[in-house]
Amino acid sequence: MKPYHDLLQHVLDNGIEKEDRTGTGTISTFGYQMRFDLQEGFPLVTTKSVNFQKVLGELLWFISGSTNANECADKYGFKTWKLWAKEDGELGPVYGKQWRSWSTYKRKNNHLRHFTIDQLQNVIDQIKTNPDSRRLIVSAWNVSQLDEMALPPCHLLFQFYVANGRLSCQLYQRSADLFLGVPYNIASYAALIHMIAQVTELEVGEFIHTIGDAHIYKNHIKQVKEQLSREPRPLPQLSLNPEVKNIDDFGFNDFSLKGYLSYPAIKADVSV
Repeated sequence: MKPYHDLLQHVLDNGIEKEDRTGTGTISTFGYQMRFDLQEGFPLVTTKSVNFQKVLGELLWFISGSTNANECADKYGFKTWKLWAKEDGELGPVYGKQWRSWSTYKRKNNHLRHFTIDQLQNVIDQIKTNPDSRRLIVSAWNVSQLDEMALPPCHLLFQFYVANGRLSCQLYQRSADLFLGVPYNIASYAALIHMIAQVTELEVGEFIHTIGDAHIYKNHIKQVKEQLSREPRPLPQLSLNPEVKNIDDFGFNDFSLKGYLSYPAIKADVSV
């Protein structure tokens, strides 16, 4: 996880103080890229404990197409989204909606008709049939619905690339909470690459993480320094149930993480 630790150190050394929506304040840098070769191991941070079941829970919730935080908490075991939800748990048309049922209209026979687009399944189908396409993209940044979302998407666009029988993915993230959020983002998209590689009969390649505003909240600086004082341990290995051939058929029991030896967790508050 050297790329992640290098980013933390870079922001500590070069970050600019900025105010932010939450009122907490950050030190921030603009424009940064990390690369992780998934053949070398699964990129789950070892210098503090990261709950992989929660990473999976949020990812499976996205893939399900749900936008309800109560379902995310009760069915998938990830509660953080409740911080932004309405009383009934609704978050508006966030990630799951945009990934699996992007809403649009087309005119047919002089009538404007509503229909939805399953971006994730479309990309999987394209990887199978046209792997050299430069349009293997899923976007969560639906401009027409941003004002309906409890929180506009931070990790907003990802693109796949197939070469030498391996599947790689580059993510663009407009805003990144480096201490709390980014370890989850890295592990989530790495897991997604493993899943899509399996259902398209490819090996895993690289995860490339490109960030716009990379920031450390001011109330996380002490924790970041504690984390950087710890020596990273070898990366774990992730294996999937080879019987799963459809992206919608994955469940918690289809993932096996081996060799994850981490330091203890480091607590920090979420800025809402």
